[in-house]
Amino acid sequence: MKASDIATLDDDSLELRLAETREELFNLRFRRATGQLENGAAIRGARRDVARILTELRRREIDEAESQESRR
Repeated sequence: MKASDIATLDDDSLELRLAETREELFNLRFRRATGQLENGAAIRGARRDVARILTELRRREIDEAESQESRR
């Protein structure tokens, strides 16, 4: 998932996507532990997707706080 795709989603969609990606990451780690995972790069991709989503959520949180500060 690209950062530009993430930026177009609303907060609720991001929270849902974050939960889905974390669940996918858990399943990938479980499959790796049992020897069923063939593509180890999928774990790295899922971790990076989680980081991208968290970064976007934090950016929005900071923007909201700054806009409230400027209103005062």
